[in-house]
Amino acid sequence: MLTRFFCLIVFLVFAYNGVNAQQADLVKYVNPLAGTATSTTPSALKHGSVEANFANTIPSVCTPLAMTQWTAQTQLTEKKCIPPYYYKDNVFYGFRGTHWISGSCMQDYGSLTIMPVTGRLKVTDNASEFNHSDELATPYLYRLNLPGSKLTAAVTATPRCGIMQFTAAAADSLYLLITPNSDFGEGFIKVDEKRGEIYGYNPVHRIYQGWGKPAGFNGYFVIKIDRALSRYGMFAGNKLIAGDSIISKKDLGVYIGLKVAKGEKVNVRVGTSFSSIAGARKNLAAEIPGWDFEHTVLQCKAVWQQALKQIQVATPNEADKRIFYTSFYHALQHPRLYNDIDGTYPMFSSDHQLGKLASGNYYDDFSLWDIYRAQIPLLEILQPKLVDNLVQSLILKGVQGGWLPIFPCWNSYTSEMIGDHTTSVITSAYLKGISRVNLPHAYRLMRRNAFELPANKSDYIEGKGRRALHSYLQYGYIPQEDSVKDAFHKMEQVSRTLEYAYDDYALSLLSKKMGFTSDYTILQKRALNYKNVFDLSVNSVRARMKDGTWLKAFDADKKQTYITEGTPRQYTFYVPQDVPGLARLMGGRAKLEQALDSIFIKNEYWHGNEPGHQIPFMYNYTGSSWKTQQQVHAILQNEYSDGPGGLGGNDDAGQMSAWYMFAAMGFYPLNPVSGDYLLCSPVFNSITVNLARGKKLKIICHKQSGKSLYIYQVKRDGKLYPKNYITYNHIMNGGILEIYLQDTPAKSLGNSPANQPKGLAAIK
Repeated sequence: MLTRFFCLIVFLVFAYNGVNAQQADLVKYVNPLAGTATSTTPSALKHGSVEANFANTIPSVCTPLAMTQWTAQTQLTEKKCIPPYYYKDNVFYGFRGTHWISGSCMQDYGSLTIMPVTGRLKVTDNASEFNHSDELATPYLYRLNLPGSKLTAAVTATPRCGIMQFTAAAADSLYLLITPNSDFGEGFIKVDEKRGEIYGYNPVHRIYQGWGKPAGFNGYFVIKIDRALSRYGMFAGNKLIAGDSIISKKDLGVYIGLKVAKGEKVNVRVGTSFSSIAGARKNLAAEIPGWDFEHTVLQCKAVWQQALKQIQVATPNEADKRIFYTSFYHALQHPRLYNDIDGTYPMFSSDHQLGKLASGNYYDDFSLWDIYRAQIPLLEILQPKLVDNLVQSLILKGVQGGWLPIFPCWNSYTSEMIGDHTTSVITSAYLKGISRVNLPHAYRLMRRNAFELPANKSDYIEGKGRRALHSYLQYGYIPQEDSVKDAFHKMEQVSRTLEYAYDDYALSLLSKKMGFTSDYTILQKRALNYKNVFDLSVNSVRARMKDGTWLKAFDADKKQTYITEGTPRQYTFYVPQDVPGLARLMGGRAKLEQALDSIFIKNEYWHGNEPGHQIPFMYNYTGSSWKTQQQVHAILQNEYSDGPGGLGGNDDAGQMSAWYMFAAMGFYPLNPVSGDYLLCSPVFNSITVNLARGKKLKIICHKQSGKSLYIYQVKRDGKLYPKNYITYNHIMNGGILEIYLQDTPAKSLGNSPANQPKGLAAIK
């Protein structure tokens, strides 16, 4: 059963054809500790904040897009913006089965921790000090030597389960403390001697809209230890309690007492589920039925090797390989698998109601404001079938909850961040031919978000519907007087206007494809709403009042309440659907180029947050495409490294990492819906992308010297290619893309509008 299960994971979830099994080990290039320390990059030091300067990744042991990740725990809370692990810490509180959204400033939820304690029983103040020199972190195995505890702790994983191994360096007593990590004084845990297992749950709570309310499901777990459960007890805080179960007390848990000889290994298997204890038990029986820890390690490694080998890069620079494959690992953490092995899952925004899939998988934890830009587009290339599963999961949420969610996490409405980028992701999949079923449901739900608000105010407060849609429809922008009070991100009126305009553009393309001419006409007009917040007198976006006048106070380079996590100068360039139109608004392509120059000259480009990620590629819409190559190269060199502080801000479920991957390969989806990818200079000598149906895209980079970074010629399948972008169909059909680089700018290649992407253009 286990062999069959892992074959399914390797060959169905991350499957591709034509890759030699004897190729080089790529997993060794992944550093899971990257992003676990404070950022040291230039833009983070200038523009970041205390929270934003932590990439907030964790040394996650898991398989790609797993239900549960396993990490060393150095922090004891599930609170917002505090990941389970910080590199700066030197104390170990056990292994956590975590649902932390990698690289986020959100919350953990439904987690559990298993802490080994040697010597006498201590249920509090029991941290073990450690040094990073005693730490081994890989995607498939984390191992930590704890000299003070005379113990080595290790963990590996499957998609829904984990197995731990504790090795005694001396004969001693060993206590395993098992805690559901509820910050609400909730949870349940029971020791079942007859079954030989410990099981329980940690109730999940929402944040953002509906903050603190129950999310309608729990994080369930079932634990088996390869020893008899003869010595055990309960605790709450520092108080020991007799019995075999405990419920709804602050800091509750159970301890299991064991005697170990020197060199003896204790194995602990853990099944997890969002559906039920029975589901966790089934998952464990299916994924880790036995006690062979090393076998599970090897299988987890094989899954990662198979996933990473979908892109193979060649370069003598080992550091670049480490950054690339670490980015790949980070880009494959989410969205999160939510269904059990038998297809059972918690229904979206429900009160402990379960559904069951007939086929496929159900996913959640979509950090959509971030990942629609590059992480989902990366998966569209590498794993179209997986993306269809993601899209069908989003549609299913809309059907079950009545409204398409804006930013669905912890299986709930959140209305976190701004925009309505579920629309972008779903539309992109249908336009690219990735998704083909349930289109009427999808369109109805997306259209409802774009044109309607909930009739019931309580539904709106709970997070259903676009924020401030009434103002947006009335004025063609969200005026400064509308403070958008029913949102975690209040105000941010200009940024919302810009992002709604993009999502309207996305939906317009689908309405055209489906023959809904009236919707198409309306939405295309709304896609131009960015013009309504662009003040020609300052050549920048700016807050606008209901009467059409501009907010008097203005500073392009200071953070403003009407801008999301940035400045007016940074957000002025958020018009991915119509960069040529933005150029005309500014006074022509030369003026756009000057505006782009200004953000880099003034050191106002902030790579550590998403709104600016398209900016360096926008030179490809000017007469100086070579500046894209120059600026992207500088960002790759300065904003990423292979150390713990090597990410310039929150990785945000893999978006920062996916940006690196695209840029390092030489193309980027500035407008993800369009299917156009802007060219830049590849980092590597060659890149091979293994695609579906046995096809391959081979990118070969010819350099005049080691310092060459400017494109002077491009060939596609041996023929000269004059454009400064490629398309989704070009990529998915495979072939050979040759990019020729020289040391000085080539000031004519790709600079004609005829060879550049078009504004408000349908997918190619």
